[in-house]
This record gives sequence, structure tokens and C-alpha cells, in this order.
Amino acid sequence: MTDGTVRERRSQWDSHGGQWEYRVLRIPPTTSGGDARRLLTEEAEYGRWELARLRLYAGGERRAWLRRKIIRVRSTLAETTG
Repeated sequence: MTDGTVRERRSQWDSHGGQWEYRVLRIPPTTSGGDARRLLTEEAEYGRWELARLRLYAGGERRAWLRRKIIRVRSTLAETTG
């Protein structure tokens, strides 16, 4: 899947009232780049999060904004009238 296709699907999701759940991770300056990458990879794989934004601050602290789609499940059971 090309990058343009992914962006197109996300914009369609947003335009149809899609909602996102956000989470902010604070990564201390003592954490190595490899460890930070490993942490974010695990969150993406097992928690279904995607990286929305990553900022590096002057003190060396990193903050990662993660997001994932909120999926609402509708009941498939038919209502019975009694």
C-alpha cells in the first residue's frame, strides 16, 4: 500500500466522523534511541497505536503522541417484540 493511499484512507476516516484515542508517552533523556524505538514498536504492535507526533525537547526528553482509532461495536442481535 502506498503512502498516498494510507493518507487518503485516514482523511476519509476523519471526514466520516472517525474518532481517535490519544496517549502521550514521556521518554526520559537517559533512554537510548534504540530503547525508545523498541518501546514505540511494542506499543504499535501489541496496542495498535500509531505515532502521531514525536518531539525532542532541549533537556533531551522526548514526548510521543500515539493515537488509535476508536471502534464502536454495534449489536447484531435483532430486537424482538414481545
